[in-house]
Order: sequence, then structure tokens, then C-alpha cells
Amino acid sequence: MNKTIVGLSLLFATQTAIAADGNFTVKAELKNFGDTVVAMIPQGKTYHRDTILVKNNKFTATLHVDEPKDIYLLSMETLHRKENKQLRIVAVPGETLELKGDVTTRYDIGGTKFYQQYGQFDQQLETAQKALNDLGERLSQRIKAGEDRSKVMDEYEAKAPALEKKVNDAIVGFIKQHADWEASAAAVVALGKDEIEEGVSLLSNTVKSGRMKTYYQNIIKAYKEEAEAEAKSKAAQAAGVVAPNFTLNDINGKPLSLSSLKGRYVLLDFWGSWCIWCIRGMPQMKEYYKKYAGKFEILGIDCNDTEAKWKEAVRKHELPWLHVYNPKDSKVLAEYGVQGFPTKILIGPDGKIVKTVVGEDPSFYKFIDEIFKK
Repeated sequence: MNKTIVGLSLLFATQTAIAADGNFTVKAELKNFGDTVVAMIPQGKTYHRDTILVKNNKFTATLHVDEPKDIYLLSMETLHRKENKQLRIVAVPGETLELKGDVTTRYDIGGTKFYQQYGQFDQQLETAQKALNDLGERLSQRIKAGEDRSKVMDEYEAKAPALEKKVNDAIVGFIKQHADWEASAAAVVALGKDEIEEGVSLLSNTVKSGRMKTYYQNIIKAYKEEAEAEAKSKAAQAAGVVAPNFTLNDINGKPLSLSSLKGRYVLLDFWGSWCIWCIRGMPQMKEYYKKYAGKFEILGIDCNDTEAKWKEAVRKHELPWLHVYNPKDSKVLAEYGVQGFPTKILIGPDGKIVKTVVGEDPSFYKFIDEIFKK
């Protein structure tokens, strides 16, 4: 498996029989994973952590899972948000997965018969994705070299669909050729949310109704719930919608209501001290806050943080605008449909939403220029 696949599709998804003992074994010989690997195993809405020691790039771990499910293997530095080295896999009770290679570049998949079959799919997928991955890498390098991000992304959006179709065609071809392989039920997941149900229809009846059923059904359910949440989010954040009022405590512990700022432009910035992209975007926010001083106010809304870390981040990064703390029992995130960080919502003097941007997007600041240069 080529490491560059990560982010374009599921890293990999595999599943076999559910064994009575509930144990899944992973044997790995992977370079550049460090001396400690952390296994993150979902348990309801939380994660159970298992720590795995690595010696000479090798480790073997037997992990308890009650049913086939996605788990994550992370380096300790990734857990502390200092790097990004992680694998997303499906752990299946009673089965053994073998990995060999380099976590930062590529590795091979093997193990039990099921994983051997999935390894064949993985090799075909890697070949099919090469052109798409190469395009992404070239454009990323151009952005790093200073090219306008929005123009580069326009080029990606123009070229990527044709390459993505070739990838999907390769996945569908594998499923059709091996409809009676359980590994094909795992391959279905690589199709993504818009094509996964069509992929399921290509499986043999035995595989479709067998031990893989719960896993892919749960993923389909998750995709549908995600789509519903996105629709609600777009509706809540749409231009022209009256921004819901709220009252939260400011950095001095005093209540601050959004309604107290009505009559001017207000930029709500949903962020957290833990959010790398939030922090990376602060210098440009500070630049624009100074550039258009008096024309708009920024209200930073700290989320998923402790009050101590929030206050320390405001001090450390010298953020001069208004700040409030959003506690866990607050309904503000739900009312504004916030699903990702950072989320920036510009509210007009009339109290209605003007524009919403999720993530750090240079085009947002061009929009700010257009408004305040008038």
C-alpha cells in the first residue's frame, strides 16, 4: 500500500470472521513508526487505548475487539499532534493481519487468507490511484512554492474527476471479478459514500449476507447520517439566515452576548488551542483585524478545550480580539451546524449570516477585501 493513498480514500478496510475469543492480532515490521505505537479502539463514543512497544521496527499485538471495526494505530508523536503517522484498519476478531514496509511511504498487506486476498486488491488500487496521487503531489508542491491556492485547487477540481472515475472503475472491476471473495466486501468501502451501495449490489449473495454485512451496513449508515448532518449544517450556515444569539463567558469570566455586537460586522471564529490549522491561520487573521480595524469585530469561540489551555493560547499567540469559552454542555455548535475546525462565519450588521468558510481558505480573505474596500 502506498502511503499517499491516505486522505484520498480509506487507508484500507478489511474484515473476516467474528471469532468467539474477540481477539485480533496484528504483526508488523514497519519503519519510522517510532518505539511506541498506540492502538485506538472505539468503544461507543469513546476510545480505548492500548500501548504497543516497538523493537527494531517490529511489533506484535493482540487486541480485544467485540466485532469487526475500524481501529487506528498511531505513533506516540501523532497522539500528541507533533506528526502524522497513523494507519486506519479494520480489526476482525480471530484474524491476523501482517504489515511490512515503511509507515511513511508504502507497506504490504498479508496474513490470513482474507488479508492475502485484500492485499491483491490493495496492489491493484495502488496502481489505479497513482495518477491521482501524482496530481495531488504536484499541485501541493506548487502551493508550497507560493502559487495562489485557489487557482491550484481550481486546476485540481478540473482534472481530478476523470482520474477518480478511473479509480472507481478499477475498484468495481475487482469486485465484479471476485464477487465471492469477502475481501471484495472490504473493497466496496473504498468506493466512497456515493458509490458504496452500488458496490454492495455487485457482491455474491453469500458475501452480501455473510459476516461482512454488519460492517459495511454500519459504514453506509454513518455516511447517511453524515449527509444529513451536512445538510442541516449548510442550512444553519446559509447566507441570509439570522445568526442565533448566544451568551458565553469572556476571558475575564463575564457574560458576553452576540446580540451586544449587532450593528457591525462580526466574524465568529470557532477554534481550539488543539487545532493545528486554527493556529496556523491566526497570523493572517491578525493581519486582517489590523487592516480593517473598526470595520469589523472578531469573536473567537474556543471549543473542545479546557479553560486553562484556552487562556494560555490567547496569551501565547497574542490574539487581540474578543474571546468567549464554549463549554461542553453548550448548544452553540449545534445551533450553528459546526462540524469542522476552524469554522468562520461572517455576520452582517443586520444580524444575518453573510458567508461561512470551513478550514483555512485564502479566498475568504479576498471576500473580506471585497466587502471592506467598498
